[in-house]
Amino acid sequence: QVQLVESGGGLVQAGGSLRLSCKLSGRAFSEYALGWFRQAPGKDREFVAAISRSGGSTTYDDSVKGRFTISRNNAINTVYLQMNSLKPEDTAVFYCAAVRREPYMDYASGLDFQYNNWGQGTQVTVSS
Repeated sequence: QVQLVESGGGLVQAGGSLRLSCKLSGRAFSEYALGWFRQAPGKDREFVAAISRSGGSTTYDDSVKGRFTISRNNAINTVYLQMNSLKPEDTAVFYCAAVRREPYMDYASGLDFQYNNWGQGTQVTVSS
């Protein structure tokens, strides 16, 4: 059983920064590709960023390119989302997601249906 626990959300002013963390427990972290998604009030869940199992491949939604960075630390089973230059439109619940991949499937995916493990989410609120 895989468990994902997000942390690091909070209230920040526009232009500020936050770093989200997501710790995976229950399985070999290095075998999992990981992603961050978000859902704003009244909107569908949307892709933010993803990283491959090796960490060698990343992908981002256009709305966060150049502002957000996804990274992983396999030694402590944690994936991060560094968010800089935050905007009010970034306000949402952010979710961490994971899917186990075979070594030859070392790619980062922005498709939420490919992920079968999800965290409970952490609220990010950006004030103007």
